Amino acid sequence: MKVLGVDPGLTRCGIGVVEGVAGRPLKMAGVGVVRTPADADIADRLVLIERGIEEWLESHRPEFVAVERVFSQHNVRTVMGTAQASAVAMLCAARRGLPVALHTPSEVKAAVTGSGRADKAQVGAMVTRLLRLDAPPKPADAADALALAICHIWRAPAVNRLQQAQAAARRSAVPVRTLKGTR
Repeated sequence: MKVLGVDPGLTRCGIGVVEGVAGRPLKMAGVGVVRTPADADIADRLVLIERGIEEWLESHRPEFVAVERVFSQHNVRTVMGTAQASAVAMLCAARRGLPVALHTPSEVKAAVTGSGRADKAQVGAMVTRLLRLDAPPKPADAADALALAICHIWRAPAVNRLQQAQAAARRSAVPVRTLKGTR
């Protein structure tokens, strides 16, 4: 199974690709960050994120996309930017018929470190260990994206099968036409 993890953000959108199955050693296939200039117009920033995610989807061809579920923060502006970047990631995946899974930050931390309250350094250290890397991916957004992919591989085998079936059904669905003048 190959999963593209996305840690959404307007300035830095973490991207990580992990291959493997639950119970076996995992392999990192790629990691990086899609960056946008903080002073650019929001619409232009979203286009840059979309292009970056599309490049990752095209070059790595994942079977699933795992995105961090946006949670409430005190800074509404930060939440809005994160939600917008998250929506772009989901749109890119849906456009390709890829199943999308949303995982909360505490779910990801618990899956990777054993504690839903782990800090970024602990997550980075465990990602490094689990993927047998020489050093933690930098910045933390990149490590978080890999952690999302790992979480999805470990936690969602049954959900994956269901989502694959739903995605296949959507791809093969015939559009429904309505008759004019009927209710």
